[in-house]
Amino acid sequence: MYIPRLHAMPERADALALVDAHPLGTWVTAAGGELQAHHLPSLLEPDHGAHGRLWAHVSRANPLWRALGDGAPALVAFRGPQAYITPGWYPGKAAHGRVVPTWNDVAVHLHGSARAVDEPAALRALLDRLSARHEAAQARPWQPADAPADYLDGLLRGIVGIELVIDRIEARRKASQDEDLADRHGTVAGLRTQPGDDARAMADIVQRTLD
Repeated sequence: MYIPRLHAMPERADALALVDAHPLGTWVTAAGGELQAHHLPSLLEPDHGAHGRLWAHVSRANPLWRALGDGAPALVAFRGPQAYITPGWYPGKAAHGRVVPTWNDVAVHLHGSARAVDEPAALRALLDRLSARHEAAQARPWQPADAPADYLDGLLRGIVGIELVIDRIEARRKASQDEDLADRHGTVAGLRTQPGDDARAMADIVQRTLD
């Protein structure tokens, strides 16, 4: 990923926090000689090894896991808040006119070696951890043990786990850092008038470049 100096997000904790907050990852591999992308809910283990470890699972019918085998290079991309930025929000438009539209976004790429994991105990542990992570906000969290054992066993036979041991992290935060202060203030104000969670989140991100 191309990362201009102003847009670099060097803190590992910031990058992994984005992954945890936006866990639908795009897993990209060339396993089997063909470029593939799979959109998978992912679970981060930040304390494993030097850079962490990522987990997901796929249907047994998905050819990805056979192509990965015991290990193959992979990249997993995560996208955070993003928003269109109109130059109409910039005071500079009226002052000199040398402004153009842009798009702000936050993205993290995790690189490493991915492998298939097919042991029943490991798969059950993965489901338990995924459920605990994503059900945590519910008043009465669902857990795999709530399902009938024979039903759950059948589902487990139909999936395969995917593990990525992370060896490199790339992170970029494009948040109007290359605009002057007045235009950044205009961007924050403009974003706060827009609908949607992404616009509000991006307004907060740009605001932090001003604080």
